[in-house]
Formats: sequence, structure tokens, C-alpha cells
Amino acid sequence: MNDIQAMNHAADNIRILAASMVEKANSGHPGGAMGGADFINVLFAEYLIYDPNDPTWTGRDRFFLDPGHMSPMLYAGLALRGFFSMDDLKQFRQWGSVTPGHPELDVARGIENSSGPLGQGHAMAAGAAVAEKFLEARLGHTMMQHKVYAYISDGAVEEEISQGVGRIAGNLGLNNLIMFYDSNDIQLSTETKVVMTEDTKAKYEAWGWNVLEINGNDVAQIRKALDAALLEQERPTLIIGKTIMGKGALKADGSSYEASIKTHGAPLGGDAYTNTIRHLGGDVEHPFVVFEDVKAVYAARKEELKAIVAARRAEEAEWRKANAGKAALMDEWFSGKAPKIDWSKVEQKEGSATRAASAACLTALAEQVPNMICASADLSNSDKTDGFLKKTTSIVRGDFSGAFFQAGVSELTMADMCIGMMLHGGVIAACGTFFVFSDYMKPAVRMAALMQVPVKFIWTHDAFRVGEDGPTHEPVEQEAQIRLMEKMKNHAGRDSVRVFRPADADETTVCWKLAMENVDTPTALILSRQGIAKLPVGTDYELAAKGAYVVAGSDENPDVILVASGSEVSTLEAGTEALRKDGIRVRVVSAPSEGLFRNQSAEYQEAVLPFGIKKFGMTAGLPVTLEGLVGIGPDSKVFGMTSFGFSAPYKVLDEKLGYTGENVYNQVKAFLA
Repeated sequence: MNDIQAMNHAADNIRILAASMVEKANSGHPGGAMGGADFINVLFAEYLIYDPNDPTWTGRDRFFLDPGHMSPMLYAGLALRGFFSMDDLKQFRQWGSVTPGHPELDVARGIENSSGPLGQGHAMAAGAAVAEKFLEARLGHTMMQHKVYAYISDGAVEEEISQGVGRIAGNLGLNNLIMFYDSNDIQLSTETKVVMTEDTKAKYEAWGWNVLEINGNDVAQIRKALDAALLEQERPTLIIGKTIMGKGALKADGSSYEASIKTHGAPLGGDAYTNTIRHLGGDVEHPFVVFEDVKAVYAARKEELKAIVAARRAEEAEWRKANAGKAALMDEWFSGKAPKIDWSKVEQKEGSATRAASAACLTALAEQVPNMICASADLSNSDKTDGFLKKTTSIVRGDFSGAFFQAGVSELTMADMCIGMMLHGGVIAACGTFFVFSDYMKPAVRMAALMQVPVKFIWTHDAFRVGEDGPTHEPVEQEAQIRLMEKMKNHAGRDSVRVFRPADADETTVCWKLAMENVDTPTALILSRQGIAKLPVGTDYELAAKGAYVVAGSDENPDVILVASGSEVSTLEAGTEALRKDGIRVRVVSAPSEGLFRNQSAEYQEAVLPFGIKKFGMTAGLPVTLEGLVGIGPDSKVFGMTSFGFSAPYKVLDEKLGYTGENVYNQVKAFLA
């Protein structure tokens, strides 16, 4: 058997395993996995650099799968590398299995990202490529000489996010990013020509990519393309591989089943499966087998990797001797631990908007956290992420010494790239935009929560007080949406996302501190456009770490408890003087994070919001935003928005919509009556 025959046999082995996994589970997508097997085999058996004995080695190449439905291809390929057993493959899509229907982040098994929602995986890959360039600018090429590979499909090319990735990666000249486009002309319900007739090659070339077109099922052409991509110095590379959906598949009557839509999203089934396995050289009775010659191919690669990795590690050892300070920084950055920050350096201005207070925090972070990247979707001077930018420069083509990522108007791409930066390791990422545009980012926020990636999402202009911009820019339902996620737990039992809406400038500092200390989950900071009055003197802001706390000046044994987050806390406070004049004892509670509050002891929760005392909440969002804290029933009331906003100066809107101290007095009096 010659070299090409051996590689083709290995690819057929992947096809057999992929089809058999789907068949046994009676669920899944065999066609794409079978078509892409050749590229995955060449990449894994000959090009991808990794340490078989240490999958988390920082010097490894990264591989990001975008079409998660092609997980059988990935699992089968990783099985040949020794990261999955045949028993693991047999448990595909089953309860408690390490081979779920779409891949879930598991670096120890070679899986660099959770994937499934098309387009997000290759955006994460682009973010990882930015992180590698960013770290190379600080640590040198010796420590950051790896490549980032991505695998994309027709569906992801159609997804709008691909435009953001194409534009940004080309504009930044990410030559360390190599992407294979599995172009098989088939998708789940149609042939691609029904929905896409564009010139993909010309499109990516216009974005500044190096584009190569090949037969994606031909070993020699795949090798030639990868060799060329590795030599490219100025541009990211897109390898457009024309592949055959369901390559090697036969129908029940023995005729070809290749290029059939039916192989995309369902098991081959019955005689079609039997014929296919036999056609590919497998044993229908025992399909979960790695052929002996295929074992030899991958064993040979392991020996090659031993030498490659040993040489790299020797380089690293010499670098560490000569760069002890940088080596210590690198170890700290890749540890995943929270950075040490002197928050006393943050100076807040009384009465400022919390977005401005956030800018003060970001200025300190830019000065003290050298591995932090802050991004904005073309709003840095408005979402005040420019507080970070004032202490650094923007990342630009050919110069990654800066730490500010200008994403342009592309919120979802920005968010996913920031996730990818953190998946790469060594980098802390934050990104900002208006809160209403968090709608564009929601799919990425969800993926960050699933993967437990501690990205910091900075969302400003938090309510209808955007004013003259009108209802298109005024968030109302958005806080309720993100707080629903705040109530969820991830698979590790932690809050899926940590949400903070600070009540004034000083509380903003504490919330940023908590965000930077949160290394387990993403954090959302929801910030005001307008200035907010400072909470009463004596307020213990450190109690914000408990999620909700009693504001200074509150009465003991209250008749009513007023609850809010953000700017509505000061609005409640403005109504308390008149209530007290009427002999009503009032407690004001600031609740920046319901999720954190629910993690406190039952005793603490009862002490702040005791059962049996009437509670009145005020929110600039939907009433449901606060109902988890205030409750539902005759002893509870939430004053909130029940419509979209209106266009007018924000002070007029406060008056018209009832967000004044006078209306707090009127509402609470009526409620108590």
C-alpha cells in the first residue's frame, strides 16, 4: 500500500466510524462527516502540531470546528489520534456521553470549542488568531508560533457572521489563521445553488484573504494547499475544498448515495448502511475498529510529534532562561486566575453616569492588566470603552502591540471573537456596545455561558433614558432576557452568567471588581447613559458583592421595602423623604445582581428582604425583571415599563413615564393603602 492509498484508507476509516456512530444512535449527520474526512485526516495525521501527552500545551496548534453537526467526523478523527475510545464513539449522543451530538469544549480530548450554531465556531477561531498575535507581540515568536485552523461549511458561509469574520481577519492580516471551507453544494433541505450563487473566492479575496481552490477529497491537493497556507506571511488563508457529501455512501440497491441531500441529516439506514460500510472496507458486524495500517499512520505521526514538540519545548526552556520576567507573566496569564488589581487607583466622580464610572475602571485595567483586550463595536467614545483606549492603542494590521480591538459595526462577530481570544488562553477579553444591541450578541453570550468563558460584556445606554434616539435604541425587555440566563446554572452548577446593573459610580467600581474576579462564567455590566445621584453617605458598597443589600439611611423594622437596580435606586431614594414625613418606615435595597443574591445564605436573603413585609420595586425594564426579588401577590408590586420607549429628552421621559421621586411616593402610598 503506497502513501496515498494509506491516507485514503485512513479517511475511509473515519467515514466508517462516523456513519456507524450515527447509525447506532439512530440520530445525526453522516453526509458532511463523510465528505470532510479527507481534510481532517490529512490535517490530523500530518500537519496539526500538538503534544499527544499534554493536550493543553500552550504551544499547540488550535483546531476550531464550526459545523458542529459534523461532530462524528471530529470524534472519529480524534479517536485515531487516541483521544477517544471505540466505546466513546459507540455512546454518541447518549446520556452522560463524552461524544454529544454537537461538540462541547473539552481541551483534554482535543476539542477547542463548543460548536453548533453555524458561523460562531470560525469567529472564535479568528479571535484565537488575534490572541496569538497579541501574545506574540508581548512574549515573542518563540512562544507563539502556532497556527489556528478552522473548518467551515456552506451554512456558515451563508450566516451573516461570516461577513464580519471575513472583513476583520482580512483587514488585520491574520496569516496565522487557516480555514478549510467544505464546499459540497448540499445543505439540510436544499442544494446550495437554490440560495447561494455568489463567487465565494472573489468575496474573500476582496476582504484580503489568500484563497486556494482544490478538490477537497484529494490528499495531494490538500497537502499542497496546507503547505502554501503555512508559507503565507500577509493574509489569512481560505482553502475552498470541493467535497462530495456522503462520499463513499451506497444506497440499498448498491447505487451511489453520494451528493444526496438525504445523507445530510439522517442515518443511512438498513441496506444503505450495510452496503456503505462494506464498500468502504469495514466489517458490518464490527464497524468500530481502527485498521492496523491506519494505526501505523497515526503512530508514525506521534513519533514525528515527539521530535517536533521536544524541539519546541527546548526552545521554550532557553527562552525562559533568557526571559524570566516574561516567563512569569506568561504562566500567570495562562493560569486562568484573576489578575491582581489595585482598585484604590480608580477615582470616581460623584453623580457621573455609570458608563463614565466604567471608563474610570477600564482606565485602571488598561494600566494594570497587560494581557487584557477591550473591544467595541464602533462605539468606544459612547460606550466609554475609550477609557481603556486612552491608555493603549488599537490593534492594527502588522502591529498587535496595542490592546484595543476595533471590531467595527459587528456585535455578534465581536462577541464571538472575544470568546475565541479567551479560548486560546492567556488573554482576558471585554467588549462593549449599547444594551439594546445585546440582541445581536445573544447567541454568543449563550455560547460563552455554555463553555464557561469569562468574557466581560459591557452594555451601556441601559434604559429609555437614551431619550431622543427613541424606541429603536431604548432597551426595555433586554434586562429581563439576560436575567433569565442569570437564573440558570451551567453543567458545573455555577451561574451561567453573572449580571450587574450598578446604582451609582462607586457601586460600578465594586461591580467591575467582581467581574474581574469572576473567572468561571461570563459577566454582563449594564450601565447608564445619564448621570446618577450618589447613594446616601454611609452606604457600604462592598455589600454589592452579595448581590443585594440595604442602602444607608434605611429604617429598621420597615413598613415597606423598596427594591431596584441601576439608576432607579436613586429614584426610590428620592421618594423616601416624603414617605417618612407621612410616618412610613422605609428600607431601600440596591440589587445589582439577583444571581449573586440568590447564592447567599437563606439567613442573609431573609435579613435583606424579610418575608411578610410589603415590597415595592421599580425598574426601567419589564416588571418581571424584579418579580423574582419583590414577589407576586397582594404584598408585592413592581412599577416598570409595559411598552416600548418614546423619543424625547430623558428628563421629560422620566416625568412622563413616572420615574420620579414624586411618583414613587404616590405609587407606594397607593400600594400601602
